[in-house]
Amino acid sequence: MTQHSRDTPQFYLTAPSPCPYLPGKEERKVFTHLVGDRAPGLNDLLTHGGFRRSQSIAYRPACETCRACVSVRVVADDFRPTRSMRRIADRNADLLGEMRSATPTSEQYSVFRAYLDTRHRDGGMADMTVLDYAMMVEDSHVETRTVEYRRREPGSLLQGRGTGTLLAVALTDVLNDGLSMVYSFFEPEEESRSLGTFMILDHIARARRMGLAYVYLGYWVRGSRKMDYKSRFLPQERLMSQGWVRAEL
Repeated sequence: MTQHSRDTPQFYLTAPSPCPYLPGKEERKVFTHLVGDRAPGLNDLLTHGGFRRSQSIAYRPACETCRACVSVRVVADDFRPTRSMRRIADRNADLLGEMRSATPTSEQYSVFRAYLDTRHRDGGMADMTVLDYAMMVEDSHVETRTVEYRRREPGSLLQGRGTGTLLAVALTDVLNDGLSMVYSFFEPEEESRSLGTFMILDHIARARRMGLAYVYLGYWVRGSRKMDYKSRFLPQERLMSQGWVRAEL
């Protein structure tokens, strides 16, 4: 019988299931557990290899006939916002973001629930309860933070954070070379603010201030409308068969 060290990650393969991005396709994933003292280093290594984290699981696509999912990371120091991105930043100049410990709150869940009910009511997360949300935030063996975005109110500048209504939240891992945006959501009534784009812009600025090279955005899927936005944050690097390849256009 083959003996495996408890410190050696074991990888598993899921059964085929319908692809959430491309109609008529099936997906499979390879995954492993991120637990114990070695989880942070393993998460760094696997993220560099195109894996994503969901709670204590690291996974990446392992589809037999499709390679449409491409890991992307924004080059923070070289990033230059487009004109429309600058308008979005100006539109949200009244917001302040605060990076906090990954602790779930009822206020966060209220925004999360409204976001799912409005934008993803038929998705795989639609039935998540407050306990499910707490697990999503807390079940991490790596350095994970929440970034809360609130309106600037009287006293905000003194406290260094927004003190008004919570409008958006990002669940973010701090890696050795970047910030990895695990999941983000926002108040759907504030859709005109383009808060999804604003949170990415804020994370790029945060990575620069923290001396980190990249912001990891997960998978970009050419031909998927829901993933197309990721290709607009340039320059970025895309993980291809030959490694990370810089894309300027």
